[in-house]
Amino acid sequence: MLPDSLRTIIDTAMQPADTRQSAVVYCEGNFNRIDGKTANGLVRSSEKYRLLSVIDSTLAGEDAGIALGEATAGIPIVDDLAAALADTDSLPDVLIFGLAPLSGLMSEADRAVVLAAVAAGLDVVSGLHEFLSDDPEISAAALVTGSTLHDIRRPRPTKHLRMFDGAIGDVDCIRIAVLGTDGAIGKRTTSTLLTQALNDAGVRAVMVGTGQTGLMQGAAYGVALDAIPAQFGVGELEGAVLAAYEGERPDVIVIEGQGALSHPAYLSSTVVLRASRPQAVIMQHAPARRMLSDYPEVRMPSPLSEIKLIEMFGKTRVIGVAINHEDMTKAEVLATTVRYEAELGIPATDALWHEPAELVAMVTAAFPELKECKQLAMA
Repeated sequence: MLPDSLRTIIDTAMQPADTRQSAVVYCEGNFNRIDGKTANGLVRSSEKYRLLSVIDSTLAGEDAGIALGEATAGIPIVDDLAAALADTDSLPDVLIFGLAPLSGLMSEADRAVVLAAVAAGLDVVSGLHEFLSDDPEISAAALVTGSTLHDIRRPRPTKHLRMFDGAIGDVDCIRIAVLGTDGAIGKRTTSTLLTQALNDAGVRAVMVGTGQTGLMQGAAYGVALDAIPAQFGVGELEGAVLAAYEGERPDVIVIEGQGALSHPAYLSSTVVLRASRPQAVIMQHAPARRMLSDYPEVRMPSPLSEIKLIEMFGKTRVIGVAINHEDMTKAEVLATTVRYEAELGIPATDALWHEPAELVAMVTAAFPELKECKQLAMA
């Protein structure tokens, strides 16, 4: 029998190499808050980047997973860029701008960090509406150091944008949109977890991302919907869903929602419903959130009112509720799921705190034919 120390060395050597780019995520003053949703999402899941640290001086010294109220992630939170660079043996590949402010713009302090990262030779990945490569000072600095600026939200040239043409009718698989009652409420997280849970259960599923964070996480299909001219939004997303179907031939396509259909400022949910024509919707709601996150003078809609609006506008059905547990205890979440199931007549779960099997059960109850996929996978 091999000694434990030798077995550990052999096991480590046999592990596949991590080919993801190494990254530091900038999220000053906002990690584990609504405007830090890009950084929060990357800590939870990232197929594209291996996170080395998160920059947020207000939480320095903590583990990023613990700061999110979840399991240890092994990703330290540090004071600043200098600390992040000092904490690694080699220069990271990229700095990711992990803030998602309502304005979509940088502050002067943010800008200084981006310039410092470029000066250090790092590539920069940004999901802002303010494109780094259009900024004369930042682009000139990147030219000097050889850094690459990645503007995730930049749409394709207008001449290449796609108009809606009805091709969604040829997508012969189940399409489930994850919509919500507000922005920054957990739609992307639930979409990601649902897709993984379905695949783990033997149901072939692929996710179509519609925001910058999902694309940064590594979604193979999708568009940054809120950056596309309105005339082309439905067609571009239709094209992304079509590409996911043709590329993967899945049993289920999960479409990440944006904003909320009832939201006074955001139109993206209408595009999701028009473009993907989902047969079903899972609705994300934060029971303890009283006012809209970016519009504190506007009250949150009730789950029932949003369900009615979605079903009427989208000619679809809401098959379940996913709860965002912000400002709630586990006991409160459990009691709320029981109450929603009784009041709304559909299943409810917390995608982060409850078992992934509950999300799968939500889908297979609505589409019993998918149970055959699970049975074949178990055979």
